[in-house]
This record gives sequence, structure tokens and C-alpha cells, in this order.
Amino acid sequence: MTARKSSGRGAKSVRVKSAKGRSASSTRWLERQLNDPYVRAAKSKGYRSRAAFKLIELDGKFHFLKKGARVLDLGAAPGGWSQVAAARGCRIVATDILEMEPVAGVEFVRADFLDAQTPARLKAVLGGPADVVLSDMAAPTTGHRATDHIRTMALLEAALDITSEVLKPGGAFVGKVFQGGATGDLLARIKRQFASVKHVKPPASRAESVELYLVAMGFKGGE
Repeated sequence: MTARKSSGRGAKSVRVKSAKGRSASSTRWLERQLNDPYVRAAKSKGYRSRAAFKLIELDGKFHFLKKGARVLDLGAAPGGWSQVAAARGCRIVATDILEMEPVAGVEFVRADFLDAQTPARLKAVLGGPADVVLSDMAAPTTGHRATDHIRTMALLEAALDITSEVLKPGGAFVGKVFQGGATGDLLARIKRQFASVKHVKPPASRAESVELYLVAMGFKGGE
């Protein structure tokens, strides 16, 4: 990689020169990563991804991560959200279909949360119903926004299905959505199940990103 710093006040930005074998889009992505303050902050603080700051900012606004709370982190790998919840004194069970490197204070269960046996298994590991369910999952993007939105909404609905089985009354759910948020029958379902439903774009979410987060609090019970 060849890079140079541009002049100017404050933190200097890095410009990446194109290289043989690297596409223009890859060069832009690398340059964005090198200049992203959240990427630098995540590295300095030991977080596994910049996404950790999205949860920090969401919790700073809604205060759902209470000390001692049972938290289920769906699709947890690489573990940035679990790290944040553990640092707040929560009891974390993280699950993913992929392996995840151990996180201090986090119990990891490798499982497909779409499997019918998984909810009971996770609740047993938690030691009871969850106070909070987190999901930062998104389907791999295709570049077609409508398709990406539909695929991510399908993941959100699946996450809500497991939430209905493991979340205790009064609990909270935080999940990733895309531009437009949860709509139609899915949004109606969420509003029936929770006392408060908000769509939020935390500052750590890149301005050009179409992602939003749904924060639903005051769980009334499953359907």
C-alpha cells in the first residue's frame, strides 16, 4: 500500500494511491477505513469493530444495558457489541452460526438461531429470560437497495421470532434495519409487542450508509 497524508489543520487525512491489482472501489474503501475516526478509536480501545460505538451511542440515548442484565447478542461475531455489553456489567450470551474468538465475560454458543431448538438452549445458558436482545445482523449486500432492504427485514423478523421466545416482559430489543426501517405488517407487529418503538441513526453510522437501528422497549409478550 502506498499512502500519503494531505495537509490541513487537525487530524491529517490519508489518501491511498491506486495500486496494480486493486480496484477503484477497493481503494476508496481502504482510504475511508484509514480516515475513519471510529475505526481508529475502536483499534485504540480494543474493540473488534467500529460497530461497538453504535451500541455505545444507542445505549447512551436509551439506557437499556443495565448492570446485571441478561443480554442475548444474536449474530454476535466478531464480538464488538458483546464487548460493550460486558463492559457495562451485563451477563452476555452471544450466538452466531460462525465461530467467534472468546470475549472476557461473554459465553458463546455456536448455533443457528433459526433452529427450533435454539431458543430453549439459549435461555438455559442465560439462566432465565433475557432482559435485552441485540441484533446487528444484516444480509450481505447486493448493491440493489430494495433487495438488500427485503433481505435484512427477513433477518429482523427472524430475530424478533426468537426474541418473542426468550425476552422477558418489559425487556428491550435492538436490531439493525435499512433505510425505510421496519414497515407494514412487521412494524405493526413490533408496535403490538412493545410499548415504545423508535428508528435511530447513531452518529457512528456512516452518513452514506442506509442502515438504521430499531430500538423497541417495554416488551408486552410474544405472539
